[in-house]
Amino acid sequence: MGQLGMGEIMVIFLIALLVFGPRKLPELGRSLGKGIREFRKATNELKSSWDEQVRDIDREVSSATRDVRNVGRDVENSIRGDKAKTAEKSDSSAQAGANAQPAAPAASGKVDPSATGTSGDQSADAGSEPGSKPAPASISSSSEGDSAGTTAAVEDSGTGNAPSGKSS
Repeated sequence: MGQLGMGEIMVIFLIALLVFGPRKLPELGRSLGKGIREFRKATNELKSSWDEQVRDIDREVSSATRDVRNVGRDVENSIRGDKAKTAEKSDSSAQAGANAQPAAPAASGKVDPSATGTSGDQSADAGSEPGSKPAPASISSSSEGDSAGTTAAVEDSGTGNAPSGKSS
């Protein structure tokens, strides 16, 4: 079905003239014209209302998109800043660790408390790693060969080595 041609419109007009008569036909034309005008007006209002709603939604979506992008940039910048701070801290701690060499134990077997962060006399264990607990030591005393009557021997249980008897 396509558009009506000129001949088809003439046939419809003749049928309407015969059915309604010459007096009713002008009234019918006016009513039909008013109906078409109102239909067009309602269609235009609906279309403009629809377009306005679409524009409002478009503005809201654009605003939300802009906000999400800004938040994304803020998060990205924050992450980059945290990574940079972490890298600076690790670089500075690595440099500080490289500059602070642990002190070698003295020949007497005593460790400098300021170098290890501990206090008191402790024997240095050559096989232990920094930060590990020292092996427990056993102390025995005897009454032989000493004017005071006591001799202390310290045995390192981790290596089985016993230093020569020291008097206390």
